[in-house]
Amino acid sequence: MLDVRRLHLLRELDRRGTIAAVAEALTFTASAVSQQLSVLEREAGVPLLERSGRRVVLTPAGRTLVSHADAVLERLELAVSELAGAREGIGGPLRIGTFPSGGPAIVPATLAELALRHPALEPMVREIDSARVSDGLRAGELDVALVHDYDFVPASPDTTVDQVPLLEEPMYLATGGARPAGPAARGATLGELLGPWATAPWITARDGTTGHAMAVRACQAAGFQPRIRHQVNDFRTVLALAAIGQGAGFVPEMATAHAPEDVVLTRLPLFRRSKVAFRAGGGTHPAIAAFVAAARTAVGATGGAAQKDLAALNTAFSGRRSRRPRRGPGR
Repeated sequence: MLDVRRLHLLRELDRRGTIAAVAEALTFTASAVSQQLSVLEREAGVPLLERSGRRVVLTPAGRTLVSHADAVLERLELAVSELAGAREGIGGPLRIGTFPSGGPAIVPATLAELALRHPALEPMVREIDSARVSDGLRAGELDVALVHDYDFVPASPDTTVDQVPLLEEPMYLATGGARPAGPAARGATLGELLGPWATAPWITARDGTTGHAMAVRACQAAGFQPRIRHQVNDFRTVLALAAIGQGAGFVPEMATAHAPEDVVLTRLPLFRRSKVAFRAGGGTHPAIAAFVAAARTAVGATGGAAQKDLAALNTAFSGRRSRRPRRGPGR
């Protein structure tokens, strides 16, 4: 009989590429991972790993076993969810991942809704980039997470993670000072709206994040390679730097409530989509289902549609501003 925990290790090796990476992610020693994979090979009765230079890689039999491991682990997750549903009440720890801009806007309202409806739940929030959420869910570090993707940076297919839509919001170009001459029509293309800033310095998220990839690819689609001066993940910092003329940057509509008065915001034909992610098979777990319902309530979702009232959301957590930042002609 194959051990499920060892199947999990084999799947993680397939995903992460090295035994050292698996050990670090799952807080094991590399030797412990190697020993467990050797035991799995004996259980399977065929070689699952082979040397390739200084690394070990999966054999064809190993890859076949991983494909079955995905289905086995998903069924186990579903079984755990159904057993949790048989218990009375919803309670205990719930480990939640969130992208940075989801923290001030979505998370507080979601936790308030959870506290109202399920006071025995113990939410624990951890900030994490969307690109690392799948690893965190598979490793058991997270139970559920808020994630997002952008036009030009769609989410990579991952059969180990399920997602449900939460909201979609437009992106804005944030700049300071005088706006370069350019099209003022609402129907202007991305190239027409970004082109005037082709030679300006840019403010992006840190390299390796989805926000950074979106910024670079959007500029490339507009016909130029951005000259990146600043790399920061906090949209409030992006807005503050743009307001004093340190460069141009991209921000989602959710972040515009925090815009300084001197920043110019131009709406772009570019969107960000936020979702709730959890391990495949875990959507029926009462705590996960409760989180999804609370998050949808927090953003004003109705039914299965990803709709929201950002004005109400921003008012609830930022307060009404007596003056609003200037909107560019694209708004």
